[in-house]
Amino acid sequence: MVKLLYVAAAISVVCRWAFGKWPWEFLAPGSARGQAAARARRVLGVDAGADRDEIIAAHRRLTAQVHPDRGGSNAAMQEANAARDLLLGELPDPQDIAPR
Repeated sequence: MVKLLYVAAAISVVCRWAFGKWPWEFLAPGSARGQAAARARRVLGVDAGADRDEIIAAHRRLTAQVHPDRGGSNAAMQEANAARDLLLGELPDPQDIAPR
């Protein structure tokens, strides 16, 4: 029994060293905002490092498919717009990163 505890402790330390997290931290869900952003990226089909132009282009492609005038639904259109707004809202303000 004691050997099992030593092995579990050793595995925990190796996990912390290798991944920067304790094993039980992998079980905890992320923040609600982080989960919403991940879902928005999945909806639009962009990666985590997408810039403003990529997000807007992905939104245009998606809305061309799900627009109610083209056989889509209002709910799908609202989801696409919400995903775009959320991801654009997370980007840094261009005025903050402009050279002085």
